[in-house]
Amino acid sequence: MAVWSEESVELAGLKLHLLRGGRGRPVLVLHHDIGSPDRLPFYDALAEKFDVLVPHHPGYGKSDRPQWLRHPRDIAALYQWLLADKGVERAALLGLGFGGWIAAEMAALAPRDFHRLVLVGAMGLKPPEGEIFDQAIVSYIDYARAGFHDPAAFARIYGDVSTDQLVEWDLAREMSFRIAWKPYMYSQSLPHLLGGVRTPALVVWGDEDRVVPVSAGELYARSLRQARLEIVRAAGHCVEMEQPEALARLVIPFLDQN
Repeated sequence: MAVWSEESVELAGLKLHLLRGGRGRPVLVLHHDIGSPDRLPFYDALAEKFDVLVPHHPGYGKSDRPQWLRHPRDIAALYQWLLADKGVERAALLGLGFGGWIAAEMAALAPRDFHRLVLVGAMGLKPPEGEIFDQAIVSYIDYARAGFHDPAAFARIYGDVSTDQLVEWDLAREMSFRIAWKPYMYSQSLPHLLGGVRTPALVVWGDEDRVVPVSAGELYARSLRQARLEIVRAAGHCVEMEQPEALARLVIPFLDQN
């Protein structure tokens, strides 16, 4: 079992919470718009092979909320800064949902700098078919539940949802609306920039994703130079929580390539 450490990293006038574990090739994991539990079996599986960095996005979880933040591309720039301060080079990027959008922005900003790019149910592109689920029309807990195909998987991760968890989801929603409201959860410029990315990419989607239609994944796979799309069965939007073993079987060999 990997040993994990926590620290608060200061950059751009804010304190960023960082969880880090394992050793080997660096992998930056970027979480969903509902945040992330500190420990997940999928994170542990990654840390058995890699040096895994899991920051809380600014404005989410245990990180500070900067008033100036206005776009996911701002977070992408902050994470470039984080990697530079930590002396991390040629990291792999693994983005989950909203974190996939940030990862795609990072790859577009630095087309040759990353070892591998993994996008799991990534937001950031307007789906050619269907719409990204609008969290403004449901409660915080119902939006979190919508990320799972199997209600038992949601219960396994979150149990009897605490008041603290509800508050965290409330704050995450507020931050998401500030930086990704118009247009909602996609970029009008990102599709035009993905073609420059040289990093080999793996695009993964749950076959029961009710938050981001699979057509967005198909568009990512077409837009990136070196990409393939894989579908995980019996999984919703939060594939890493619902089908961690299946996702690890896809992701770990891909990240382990030279």
